Order: sequence, then C-alpha cells, then structure tokens
Amino acid sequence: MSHTLTAWLIGLAFLCSNQSVLAADLAVATAQAQTIQQERVFDAVIEAVHQSTVSAQIVGRVVEINYDVDDFVPKGSVILRFRDSEQRARLEQAQASLQETQARLKEAQDEYSRVKDIYAKKLVAKAELDKAEAGLKAARARVEAAAARLAEGQEQLDHTVIKAPFAGVVTQRHVELGETVGVGQPLMTGFSFEHLRATTQIPQAFVTAVREHGEARISLPDGKRVAAESLRVFPFADEQSHAFNVRVNLPQGDHGVYPGMFVKVAFVTGDAERVLIPAVAVVKRSELTGVYVVDAAGTVSLRQLRIGARHDEQVDVLAGLEVGEQVALDPIAAGIALKQQQR
Repeated sequence: MSHTLTAWLIGLAFLCSNQSVLAADLAVATAQAQTIQQERVFDAVIEAVHQSTVSAQIVGRVVEINYDVDDFVPKGSVILRFRDSEQRARLEQAQASLQETQARLKEAQDEYSRVKDIYAKKLVAKAELDKAEAGLKAARARVEAAAARLAEGQEQLDHTVIKAPFAGVVTQRHVELGETVGVGQPLMTGFSFEHLRATTQIPQAFVTAVREHGEARISLPDGKRVAAESLRVFPFADEQSHAFNVRVNLPQGDHGVYPGMFVKVAFVTGDAERVLIPAVAVVKRSELTGVYVVDAAGTVSLRQLRIGARHDEQVDVLAGLEVGEQVALDPIAAGIALKQQQR
C-alpha cells in the first residue's frame, strides 16, 4: 500500500505548487449505518416472452412473401399471401346464395302476413296459417345457413393473408415463393422485442428468500440497473443441478438488451445493516481503494478500504471505516490538502 500511496501523492505535487486547499474548506460526508437490502447475483440470458411460429390454416400456393430473416415486422403487417382465386369464388357464391335466401325470406314474410290477415277474418283454415308459418321458419333457417356459409367463406379468404400477431423480428422463414403448403405447415418464426425477460437458475438454498421478497434488478450493458416488473420461480428443481429456473420480466421499454444476450440479475434475499458513504468519495488508483478521512481536528489522511456493493449513489464499506467518521467528497482537493499538511 505504501508504494501505491506514495505514487498517488507524488502525482498531486504539481497541483499543490499553485493551489492551496484548507482541510476546513473540504466538503465532507459522514459514514452512516443504514439497513439495506441484501442481494445475490446470478448470470442470466435474455429471451423474448412472445416467440412463435405462424402456420398455414389452409392448403394453398404462396404468391407473395414480404419479409425475410432478420427483418423487423410491425404488428398486423402482411407477412405473406396465398393464391386466393378459389376462396374468392366461393365467397361470391356464398354472397349470391345469401341474397337469394333473403329474397325468399321476404316473400315468406309477406305470404305469412297475408294468410294471417285472412285467417283473422275466418276465410281460411288453420292449416293454411300453419303452412305459411312453416314456410317462414324454413326461409329464416335457409338465410341463417347461407349467412354461415358466407362467414366461412370470408374466414377462408382471410386465411390466405398471413399477418404478424405482434411486432418483432423474423428468425426463420420456412417456405419459398410458389411453394404449395398444407394445413398446419410452419410459415415463419419470430420473436417480439416489446416484452423481454431474463432467465436464470438459482440454488435451492435461496429459493425461499427469493420467493418471499419477490424483487430483482437486472444489470444492463450500460451499467444501469432496472427493477424487474415481476418474477416467477418454477415450482420444481432441475433433477441434475437441483437448481430452480427463474424468469424475471423486464418492464417495457428500450433497455439496450436483446434475446440471447447475457446479463446479471440481483435477487433480494433479505436486509442487513451496512456502513455507507457517497461513491464520489472513493479513490481508486492501481491496487488502492480508499477515501480521504477528515478527523475532528481537521487532519486529512488517506485510508484504504474494502468496498462492497454499490447502492445508487452510495457504496457499502466492508472494512476500514467506522460509523460517524467523515470522508472528503472531493478526492483531488483532499489530496492537495494532505500534501500541504506534510510540508
């Protein structure tokens, strides 16, 4: 430590030649004991929550492909089309059939109304009224059947146009232009960027605590940490590793992570009392990690520390500092003050 400390102080010598800093003028912060959340960190892999394969619902020939592998597809966009001449012909037939049955229904309604009026005047037998009523019911049934055929025809026509169920990226294309496919045959596979999650495994010793607290934070590539929207611990352990799979859902938004990337997930496992100081007070030079301590007499000293986890703008001091001691918030100014003291 002495060699590292000496090198650090020599590096400040030229600054001290033209500057003067009094220890009394240094901004300081007091080391405080606080109850913080204990965390356990595990490696995880990002995956898409929504990933699926779109399959054919009809037998048909592919006549249009609008997207390929690695293309971004907006939700609802047409991915591909099948030849639809047969489906359109059936739909037109169903439309014509419906119009015809509706016309027959109008005739049956008029006939029933006419017979009903005559029957009210006791000019026809009850059998004639029953016959007209039966004809009306049959006409209504034919209209309903024709409407059902029309709906079925429209559905078959809709199946010739394949749309994206969600916004995402194509990962696999399973068909070629001009290819004839069958019902259930895969067409395209993709995943969505809108909902992502981190998957990992945790040892059985931590399962109870993770379930009890239900909190986790994901460390992003840019160094930021984002709180998990939710997490789910599987109800059973892996037979080989005896570890439990955990899915940690990220909140919606662009976090700079993509499926397949590695991240770290910190699970809250309990609470503990720790000594905390502002992170800006920490000096790191080569193998030295420390702070400038200012005592009650205004004397500045550089003290080596053992630092733990970071908590927002503060760091956890594992060893080297006691509660109530004051640390300089500007290490450069404190270093100059220390050099002046040693003259």
